Amino acid sequence: MNNKRTMTPVLKEQIALCAAFPESVMFLDIETTGLSHYYDEITVVGWSMDGRTETLIRGDDNARLLEDARSAKVLVTFNGIRFDARFLRQEFPQISIPSVHIDLMYLCRRVGLTGGQKAIEQELDLNFRQELENVDGFAAVLLWHKYLRGDIEALSTLIRYNRADIAAMGAIFDRALERFFMQPDLFSTPINFLEWSAPAGWNSLPKGLKLASVELTHAPHFDDIFGHTPAKDARVVGIDLTGSEARPTGWCLLEGAHVKTTTISTDADIITATVCAGPDLVSIDSPLCLPEGRISVEDTDPGRDKFGIMRQSERELKRRGINVYPCLLPSMQKLTARGIRLAHIFREKGIPVIESYPGAAQDIMRIPRKGAGVEWLQIGLSDFGISGNYETEKVTHDELDAITSALVGTFHLAGLAEPLGTEAEPPLVIPKLNSETGSFVVGVSGPIAAGKTTFAEALAVKGFAYTRFSQAIDDMLTRDGLELNRTNRQKRGTEINESGRQRWLAEQTIKRVGGANLIVVDGLRFPEDHAFLVEHFGSKYLHIYIEAEEPIRRERYNARAGDGDFRDASASPVEGRINELRSLAHEVYMNHSTLNELQVHVDELIDNISGEVPCLFPS
Repeated sequence: MNNKRTMTPVLKEQIALCAAFPESVMFLDIETTGLSHYYDEITVVGWSMDGRTETLIRGDDNARLLEDARSAKVLVTFNGIRFDARFLRQEFPQISIPSVHIDLMYLCRRVGLTGGQKAIEQELDLNFRQELENVDGFAAVLLWHKYLRGDIEALSTLIRYNRADIAAMGAIFDRALERFFMQPDLFSTPINFLEWSAPAGWNSLPKGLKLASVELTHAPHFDDIFGHTPAKDARVVGIDLTGSEARPTGWCLLEGAHVKTTTISTDADIITATVCAGPDLVSIDSPLCLPEGRISVEDTDPGRDKFGIMRQSERELKRRGINVYPCLLPSMQKLTARGIRLAHIFREKGIPVIESYPGAAQDIMRIPRKGAGVEWLQIGLSDFGISGNYETEKVTHDELDAITSALVGTFHLAGLAEPLGTEAEPPLVIPKLNSETGSFVVGVSGPIAAGKTTFAEALAVKGFAYTRFSQAIDDMLTRDGLELNRTNRQKRGTEINESGRQRWLAEQTIKRVGGANLIVVDGLRFPEDHAFLVEHFGSKYLHIYIEAEEPIRRERYNARAGDGDFRDASASPVEGRINELRSLAHEVYMNHSTLNELQVHVDELIDNISGEVPCLFPS
C-alpha cells in the first residue's frame, strides 16, 4: 500500500525554492527563559546557513544574525511560526524574517509524523544528541540560570543542545520529503538538507565563550525595587492554596524581606494564623471570583453553557503565552470555591485580599518556576534578597510559592502591579515594574459627629475629589422615591451590608469620582470598606480615623440640623462596626479642636502626601 502524500501547489513552490538555493535556507532554533513571549526572553539563537553554524548568546552583537536573516530566502524551524518567529520579532524589531517559512512541525503532520521534535527524532531513529539525552526544555532554562551564576560549562551544554536541535531539522526535513510524491523535475540535483543543517563542525563550540556580563547577571533585588517605597516594611501573608483541607496549604508571613513559612491544612487554622499575623494584605494563589454570569462553581450552574468556565484574566494570561487553568475546570472547582470563601471571611474582618499569580512574579525576578525544582526556587528567592527559614529548613514547593504569592502582595502595595480583570470580575494581580501613577485616596472613618465629614470636606477644598458612601445610597433612595434622611440611609446601608453587597457599594462610591488623581472617601463604616480600598489602591491609600469623646459628639450632633436622636443614630446597625475601623486605620486623629486646628492638620497631611507622590500635585 502506498502512503505517500501529494504536495499542495504552495508547498511545491517552497520546496522548489529550497532546492534551487539550499545555501540560502536558514535552519534556526532559539532557547528562552520560558514559554511566554510576554514575560520571557531569548537566551540563545542558533542557526545553520551557507555551510556554517552560528550562535548568538544574549548580550552579544546581533549583526551576523540580522545579516543572515536578511539574505536568507527560506527559514526552516520546528514550531517556529508560533514560537521562534514571535520571540525574534519582539527582541529584534529590525530583523527581516524570510517570507517563506517552513515549519517542520506542520510539514511532519502532513505525512503522519506527530509530537514534538524529539519524539519525531526517536520515531525516525535519528541521533544527534550524544551525551544530551537528559537535556530538555526545562533543563535548557536551568542551564541558562547556571550560566548566569558563573557556570561556563552550562552555557557549553546549552549551545550543544541548541545545535543538536538545528542539525536534526535537516534530517527531519529530508525524511518528511521522502513521504511525498516527488515530480522528477522538482530537484535538478539530489538535495540532502542534512548537509546544510549540520555542516562540517556543527557540533564544535564557538570560540571565546566567556562568563556572563554584569548586565546579564544583574537580576532585580528586593531593596532595588521596594527600598524607596512604603511597601519595604509591609507585612504580607502569602497563601498557596490547595483545593482540599486534606492536603496541606503553603502559608507564609513576609515581613519586609524576611519570611517565615509553614504548611497549614484546615480553613480554621489558616484563618487563625492569618488573623494573628495582623497582615497589611493577604495574597492568595487561587481563583477568587467566578466568571461573569456564573453563580456557582458546579457544572449544574444554569449559566454554565452561556458563560463558560474561564474568566477574562485567564484569557489574557493565555494570550500572553502563560499556561493557566480555567477557574471552573472540574479539577479546579473546589479550589475556586475555597479561595472565594476564605477571601470573603478575611475581607469581612477588614483584611485586604488579592488574587496572585506566582509564575509571573518568578519571571520578573528571574527565578525558575516550580517545575525546575525546589532548589532553584530557593536559590532564586535568596538571590532576590528574601531571607528566612526556607534557606536552612526543608520546605515544600507550596511554601515557596506562598513566598512568591506574598511578594506579589508587596508589588501591589508598592504600586507596582497590573490588575487583570473586568468590572464584574475582581482582578488577578500581576507584578509590573513600570507602574503608572494612579490615584491617591484618603479614606475617612469614625463615629457619628466626630468630624469626619468636616475633615473630608477640608481636603475637598484643597483639590481632592469628594465622594462618600451615603451618596451612592442616596442614588438608590432617589431611584426608589424615598426621602433622603439619616434613617433611610442607615436602613438601606444595613440592607446592603447584610445582603453581602458591601463591596458593590464601595465600587459605586469610587465610580462617582472616576479616575481623579486625588480622592477623599468619606464615611467608611465596615472593615470590608477598608479592605476594598487597600486592594484597589495599595500604598496609595491612607485611612484616617477621626474620633472624639461622646459628650463632644453629642453636642455637635444636637447643634446641627440632624434628624433623630443621637443615641438612636449611634445605635443603628450600620454604625455597629465603626470601632473595628480604628485598629485598621493608618492614623487616628482626636478631633477635640477648633476648625482652624483641624485645618492645620489637613495642611500637614497634604504636605506629607505631596512629599510621597509629588507628581499628583501641581508645582
